[in-house]
Amino acid sequence: MAIISVILLPTLPAIDKIVDPRLKVPMRVYTADGTLIAEFGDEKRIPVKTDGVPKHLINAILAAEDDGFYSHHGVDFLGLARAALSNFRSGKRGQGASTITMQVARNFFLSPERTYTRKFREILLSFKIERELTKDQILELYLNKIFLGHRSYGFAAASQVYYGKPLSELTLPQFAMLAGLPKAPSKLNPISNPEGAKDRRSYVLRRMHELKFIDDETLASANEAPVTARKHTVKYDIDAPYVAEMTRRYIINKYSDKKAYGGGFHVYTTINGQYQKAATAALHKGLLEYSRRHGFRGPVAKIRLKKTTEAEQIEEALRGYFAVGNLVPAIVLEVKDKSATIYTLDGDSGEIPWEGMSWARKYINENAVGREPRRASQVLRRGFVIYVESKGEGKWHLAQVPKVTGALITLRPDDGAVLALVGGFDYYENKFNHAMQAHRQPGSNIKPFIYSAAMEKGYTAASMVSGAPVVIQGEDFEWRPANANRKWPGPTRLRKALKLSMNLVSVRLLRGLGIGYAIIYLQRFGFDINTLPRNLTLALGSASLTPKEIVRGFSVFANGGYRIDPYLILRVEDADNNILEKANPRIVCRTCPGAYVINKAILEQERALQEKGKEKSDTNKDKTAKPTEEEKKPDVKTEQAKAKKEEKLDEGPRYAPRVITVANAFIITSIMKDVIRSGTAYKASALKRPDMAGKTGTTNDYRDAWFSGFNSVQATTVWVGFDDPKPLGRGEVGSRAALPIWMAYIEAIKKDLPVKSLGRPGSVSQAWINKDTGKRTTEDDPNAINEFFIRGTEPEMGDSAATPDINKAGDKTDGTDGDTENVKKKTDKQPKKATDIF
Repeated sequence: MAIISVILLPTLPAIDKIVDPRLKVPMRVYTADGTLIAEFGDEKRIPVKTDGVPKHLINAILAAEDDGFYSHHGVDFLGLARAALSNFRSGKRGQGASTITMQVARNFFLSPERTYTRKFREILLSFKIERELTKDQILELYLNKIFLGHRSYGFAAASQVYYGKPLSELTLPQFAMLAGLPKAPSKLNPISNPEGAKDRRSYVLRRMHELKFIDDETLASANEAPVTARKHTVKYDIDAPYVAEMTRRYIINKYSDKKAYGGGFHVYTTINGQYQKAATAALHKGLLEYSRRHGFRGPVAKIRLKKTTEAEQIEEALRGYFAVGNLVPAIVLEVKDKSATIYTLDGDSGEIPWEGMSWARKYINENAVGREPRRASQVLRRGFVIYVESKGEGKWHLAQVPKVTGALITLRPDDGAVLALVGGFDYYENKFNHAMQAHRQPGSNIKPFIYSAAMEKGYTAASMVSGAPVVIQGEDFEWRPANANRKWPGPTRLRKALKLSMNLVSVRLLRGLGIGYAIIYLQRFGFDINTLPRNLTLALGSASLTPKEIVRGFSVFANGGYRIDPYLILRVEDADNNILEKANPRIVCRTCPGAYVINKAILEQERALQEKGKEKSDTNKDKTAKPTEEEKKPDVKTEQAKAKKEEKLDEGPRYAPRVITVANAFIITSIMKDVIRSGTAYKASALKRPDMAGKTGTTNDYRDAWFSGFNSVQATTVWVGFDDPKPLGRGEVGSRAALPIWMAYIEAIKKDLPVKSLGRPGSVSQAWINKDTGKRTTEDDPNAINEFFIRGTEPEMGDSAATPDINKAGDKTDGTDGDTENVKKKTDKQPKKATDIF
């Protein structure tokens, strides 16, 4: 024995590994204010201290595993002798007679194989552990690290997995059930083997009674208790799975899988909990409303039910179906004239009243639905498996999982913090993050940026631009862009054109600006030139952009002209709460030196292009033309990304670059306030928020619906569409499909949302103009309106506002521009697709 000890002692774990055991704790993700969003880890674990564990649980563990724990020195030699004799008689090698200390040694510091050598090492290590640690320290290791089934390690984690409660809320029978698990966590599991687990629980309770931990009455009562264990998943106060997944990927990429899943990291995001709740609810509501508008697609399945059906049979029929978003699977048990009785996956019985199913006209296609139903039997039948939405008090409404999807993202304009992000209807149904990854045509959501470019080049909100028809000729087609209302207005003020989202004015405006100039200018807002078409369809939003890119662009207007970089991770802490990294975003500083000067790098890049005379030649470039070498040069965005990688915790403040003048931002914002007051988003005026500005967007054939809205505190973009992408259906414009989602969101958060917008800067003046002609006039003119101007651009009395030369109404221009629904083909070759509408 002594010789074996001398040989094996050097192979035992070092003292520090025993004294300072590191628990494999999952990563936890939080909102900015510390509300838990998600956990990631191979092992579910909640560390606890011995003095925080209920006495009943400790007694149950001692009774089940080692009643002599506080008296022995780590090894029960009598028990080992009995086990050895039993092994000899059976001819098998078993474990047997392991104390809590030996289990700690075996499970946490040694390999799992069953050999006599390992058993000797286990005994020696047990003595070593007893010398180095107190009994309470050993018990604490056991409480926190023992495997108890279903990926739960430690009793606190097992309490949540099996009962959905903390240890402090469990009953004696539940403590006994958990204490019986270490012997065989899979074989005696209460979920997979409730009878075997109940027998093991009875043994633990009997041992507690023998050791005088409980009396006769308590024993009898505990033995009568039913097995209540079932698998519980963690329920988070904030539903943000897309945010959680983005965070997980970030930590893995920067710190490794091991750190992410077992390092006990605490990751705080920029998410505002209340905004996130409101965003999720608003997007769900909007997508469900769209789904109802387009009719009922029928049941998920049809089950043949017996006349008398037991609850177990119903539950079996629903097995395999899962909740999606806030929708719950259910089976129809009975159909009456104006109602239906259902049984849900959660085991609840309830009723669908007539108002909860009267919407269910039959779906025909995206443009047509069947007749309005008159009775419940025209919608539902007994045995239909459907989805329902809870309305409380046993009332449910018929629903269906939307085929359509969407996204909502909110940024804080002053630094780019992501305050809310929802990437789809249900993450577990579709993990694709549409807020960050869906490259879609923005439609008229692009127009404010084109109009901003015009302001920079000398146009004003009062400039008159023709809205008459224009024909764009290509080699194999003619493109005839049209307004959504199919009307052809004459010369129109730019304020009115943007407010009402007039397509023809926008196309002519872009042609007057020059496509090359416009593309370079749009880089100021963070847009990648490789996603921008090099033709006039750019004016109608035929670019390929994500909701994140769009909302970043609108943030420039919201903050008065500065480009920010969106960020999600606020700080990362290790298991000991040491800060590993902290966000140091570029912030808007309106009082810093140079706060009113556009970033030099941007101006130099644009000047270089102008010197080479690119604007004129770019007008006729093909949509697929590659960017010039000048355009490929790194812009400020690239430099910011490079600088971000080199950030350190002690780095000082960094400032966002000004990319447009405050006057430009103010005037474009004032026009977008008109969009809400009396333009394409007039429904949003019901919010009674004069500080809000925004822009609708719809693409060709109604494939995408957008709304972007903001004030000085938040900027939010909503997108709705199909993954295909296929048409949403006739009339599903931005103001119908996307705007109501934004409105529901703002309505939910507006009490916490300060009324704040950009004030009129000194560089902006006001002057009276005639609303029909755009000419300077006096206040007593019956057609006079007060217009904003960048100081120095006001027209003289009786003169029109500055309007650089643009092709006259009806003129033709050559160019390889994409088609809309108004393209007249000249050959059989199909033209490239482009965006139409508002």
